[in-house]
Order: sequence, then structure tokens, then C-alpha cells
Amino acid sequence: MKQGFRAAVLLGALLGFGLGAPVHAATDAKKSQSVAKKSGSKDVAAAKQSGKAAGAPARKSVATNAGKAPAKSATAASKAPVKSASRAAPQKTASAQGSKKSMRKVSMADVDPRRLMLYSASALVIDQETGQPLLEKQSDTVVPIASISKLMTAMVVLDAKLDLNEVIAIGDDDVDGLKGTRSRLPVGTTMTRETAMLLALMSSENRAAHALGRHYPGGMPAFVRAMNQKAQVLGMSSSRFEEPTGLSSNNVSTAKDLARMVAAAARYPEIRHFSTTEEARVDLNGHVRDFHNTNALVRSDNWEIGVSKTGYISEAGRCLVMQARVADKPVVIVLLDSAGKMTRVGDANRIKRWMESASLVPDRRPV
Repeated sequence: MKQGFRAAVLLGALLGFGLGAPVHAATDAKKSQSVAKKSGSKDVAAAKQSGKAAGAPARKSVATNAGKAPAKSATAASKAPVKSASRAAPQKTASAQGSKKSMRKVSMADVDPRRLMLYSASALVIDQETGQPLLEKQSDTVVPIASISKLMTAMVVLDAKLDLNEVIAIGDDDVDGLKGTRSRLPVGTTMTRETAMLLALMSSENRAAHALGRHYPGGMPAFVRAMNQKAQVLGMSSSRFEEPTGLSSNNVSTAKDLARMVAAAARYPEIRHFSTTEEARVDLNGHVRDFHNTNALVRSDNWEIGVSKTGYISEAGRCLVMQARVADKPVVIVLLDSAGKMTRVGDANRIKRWMESASLVPDRRPV
């Protein structure tokens, strides 16, 4: 009996152990899952806290949205490169600027002036800042200069410091007996020396210019001597003056000499003002007359002219000299013996366009 009881107890114990093992295993599995969940929660919390401490919104966004919304993750990913690009933009911009051709100022000598097709027989453009010629065409040829002579006439009068308010009269001796040119100043017309200079420089009035010389101390011979002495002082070694108007073909010079004369004339405020005056209304013995500048360029908004003078006789052709600012550069322009009434103006405009186009060229220096 005792042995039977022991066997029954042992069998019950064995049965109890076998049935309890699965229960304990399931319990242990649940405990493991719970521990894993708690551990995962702590990791997530730690990641959130780390993101806040580091101040990294992108990391926070990726961490927050990674497991919930793939679409949002894609959106965040698409935004990330934009932010990165915007931060790198200054460097890319600098690189792009470096890759572009930089620009630099250059000498006009870097551009071939022969493409200009100038129609003036003699031409010269001088850079007043350096004294260097920017363009030359037969600049040493001695030719008649016509009314360009009147710039020298004005300088001689101003150098003598004569009273500009003194009244002078147009006389018979002032009438052109050489070329027979007309004038709007009848014999007997009176005007101040200042008005005579204005009309001589602006409208190229020959009688006004001749009267200025005739009313010079010592008369016309003394005046012509003063003109040639002034030319020598200026270094105009190839120039000769015979009278103050330029009607004589014996008034001769070269483009180089005239560039010196124009640069000197630009130092006289009166010459700068009178030679660039567009038009003037003058009362001559009770008759009001309108006079205009013989150089149409002084009326152009595209030109900044300091000194201007035109000239024409058949022996000299059409002539034009100017001191001007072109392409932000002070220059003297001399154009002599131009064929055609408007050719000298056309040549001046061609020179201007050439200088403006040549003032900036690509600099191919390595970046």
C-alpha cells in the first residue's frame, strides 16, 4: 500500500511539472516582451531628449516621422537637400562669379582702329590723362586749317587781357576780299569784344574774328606776330598763321600741333563756354539776330564737349577739333580735310563708338 501511495505521489508530481513548464515559458516570454518594450521606450525617449539638447530639427523630424509616415519622411528628405543647397549657395555663387570672365579697363591701342573707316584725311585722338595717342592717321601732315585758326585768335586776345566789355566796330577791312564769304555782321555793326569772341567761336563769324585782330594793340601785324609766338610757346613747330580768321590757306598746321592748341584752349573758361554755346540771341544795333553753333554735336545729349571748333575752306576741306570726355576719358579729337559736309561728324561719332566699345573687354586671366 505504501509503495502504491508513493507511486501515486510521484506520478502526480511528474504530471504537475510537465503541465507547469509551458505556463512558465509563456510567462517568461511576456516578461521579456514587456522588458523589451520598456527598453525601447526608454531608447526613444533618450533619442528625443538628445535631439532637443543638440538643437537638430532635421534629426528630430527624421526620428519622429521615420516609423509613422513614410510620406512625411520623403517630404523631409526632399526638403533637406534644399536647406543644404541654400547654406552652400554663397560658395557656389562665388565659384560662379570666379568662372565668369572678369572685366578690366584697357588701352584703346588694344583695339585695331583701322576698322573705323575714317573719311578724314588726317585724324588724331589724344588721351589727355597720359598724353598718348589713341588713334593716328597722317597726324604729321601739314595742311590748311581754315577756321580752326580762331582758337588761336581767342587765346591771343585773352592772353593780352584786353577789356572784353570794350565796344569794337566792324569795318571795311573786316570784309572778306579773299574768298568772298558772306557775313551777318554788316559794316558799321558795333558789339563788345566779348560778343565778337562769342560769334567767332560759336558761329565762326569771320568779320568778328578779323575785328578782334584789328583792334589788338599794334594792329593786325602785331596780332599775327602774337599768334605765331603763341604757337612756338605751345610747341606747334609745324604751324604758321597769316591772319586771324583762317580764310587764308597759308594758315597751316598738323593734327599733332592742333591737338596741343586745343588742349591749351581748354584751359580758358571763356573759350570753353563760347565754343560750346548752342545758340545765342544777339542785339546788333537794334536788330536782334539768332546765331547757332556750327558744330551740331554740341547740341547732342550723347556728347560731353569742353571745346569745339569747326572749319572749312576748299583747300582745307571740312575740319573739326574738340576736347571732350568719351568713355569716361578726357580726349582731344582732331579731324582734318574730311570729304563731305557731314563726314567729320560721322568720323567723330565713329571714334566715340569705338572708344566706348573698347573701354571694357574680357580679361582672360586664370581664375
